Amino acid sequence: MIDLYTWTTPNGRKASILLEELGLPYTAHAIDITKDEQFQPGFLAISPNNKIPAIVDHETGISLMESGAIMLYLADKTGQLLPREGEPRYRVIEWLMWQMGGVGPMLGQVHHFARFNKGAAPYAEERFLKEAQRLYGVLDRRLADREFVADTYSIADIAIWPWISRFEWQTIDLDDFPNVRRWYEVIAHRPAVQRGYHVPKKVGDIPMPEPRT
Repeated sequence: MIDLYTWTTPNGRKASILLEELGLPYTAHAIDITKDEQFQPGFLAISPNNKIPAIVDHETGISLMESGAIMLYLADKTGQLLPREGEPRYRVIEWLMWQMGGVGPMLGQVHHFARFNKGAAPYAEERFLKEAQRLYGVLDRRLADREFVADTYSIADIAIWPWISRFEWQTIDLDDFPNVRRWYEVIAHRPAVQRGYHVPKKVGDIPMPEPRT
């Protein structure tokens, strides 16, 4: 029913985890961004911004790029993981947008400067590492008195979690953010998350913090 074009990145995993959680039938197509496959004409016809993930829903004929748009579409299509109206709906959207506007772009810059180009731009490295710490602090405070970011498990959690799964890349010690650690571990043990994390292929186990002593 649904073709998913994706790769083993946080944004790609958002879509595959959601599809697994929703129980929707889909076929995953690997778009290897390390080989510039995202620039192939066939993929650009679906995702003009040459970014993964993208979907084609053959039931409705709708194709979509951008992970946030895909998540909203699939949640509305199924009536799951996103309240239909009122403040609960907008709380989920609020935290989804927080991920789209903050967590994704800023932690992505941490990966670029602090992991793959360490020492090349000290100012940028320091700036984005500090921003990572700030964002983790925001999330930790949000989770201080609730199990999930919008009270019940939702597309907001699914959007944020894959970025937090690269806490080691971000030089983050999850013990410094105990509420984030608790939330992260709960979600990591969900069967649908474990399946969706390894789409379109397994590149390693889900990262887990060191056991407490």
